[in-house]
Amino acid sequence: MKHDHTTIITCDGLQVQAQGPVIVSASRATDIPAFYAPWFFDRLHKGYVRWRNPFSGRDIYVSFANTRFIVFWSKNPAPLIHYLPILRNKGIGCYIQFTLNDYEFESLEPGVPPLQQRIETFKRLVDMLGRSSVVWRFDPLLLTDTISIENLIEKVTSIGDELKGYTEKLVFSFADIAGYKKVGRNLTQSGINYHEWDEASMLEFAGLLSEINLKRWGYKLATCAESIDLSEYGIEHNRCIDPNLIASLSPNDAILHNFLHGAKTDSGQRKVCGCILSKDIGAYNTCPHVCTYCYANTSPSSAKANYLAHRSKPLSDSIL
Repeated sequence: MKHDHTTIITCDGLQVQAQGPVIVSASRATDIPAFYAPWFFDRLHKGYVRWRNPFSGRDIYVSFANTRFIVFWSKNPAPLIHYLPILRNKGIGCYIQFTLNDYEFESLEPGVPPLQQRIETFKRLVDMLGRSSVVWRFDPLLLTDTISIENLIEKVTSIGDELKGYTEKLVFSFADIAGYKKVGRNLTQSGINYHEWDEASMLEFAGLLSEINLKRWGYKLATCAESIDLSEYGIEHNRCIDPNLIASLSPNDAILHNFLHGAKTDSGQRKVCGCILSKDIGAYNTCPHVCTYCYANTSPSSAKANYLAHRSKPLSDSIL
């Protein structure tokens, strides 16, 4: 299955071909809710965005004419609160993949608000959208000289206790630093001595997390893009663009359900990713959260520079 194509007229009066996705991802590549919400909703109103393929450098136009659902990804989706009524008025459904980590003491996420503030944002969004519409992610789980498995369990447990009654699911992943050379470089340059996960450490963490979940929460547990089988601990493989969740949140949208009925796994994602087809409209190297472990930024300085460049032309048809 591929995205339908349509002809659009750009704001410059050009007639161009555009992809017309049913599901939009906003975004794996940058934090659109935190930093680009005004831009995104302006583009939604104007009907299209221009997206640059990070590998080929080719510009592609993406029309919102067929869009029925949006999956947001964010570490600070508070700015979305103001805009959610717009989606309701347009008949567009959504849910939020909310990455809520606790690396405050280690200063690994220097651009995010304080943890308690983010927890309150999580709860406020749940009050507006419902528990199923805000998915808790602790992502990635990072091991260093100062962060052990026991430390991570304590961090996850503390947040999990705070979110009881406000979420149904916890999605997590194990930091794969060897797979991203720039991540290892940035961590090393920041003086962080990291450790790779192996099967034994993953199993140890899964066992401890499963035990706590059974005793305290009863959340659904799932890993994101991990090949390891943790089913013996009640942990499944996640589908972050999830057809079942989307269908349950938009039960009366016949057009969307028809699309979901034939939806295939997105071949453009990582090999073990279970997501169905969507169109991601973000841009790498544009997120000023500048998390030390980030795979989407080349460096903190370039990400900040690109963000400032965007701020100088906030009504552009693309992020960059």
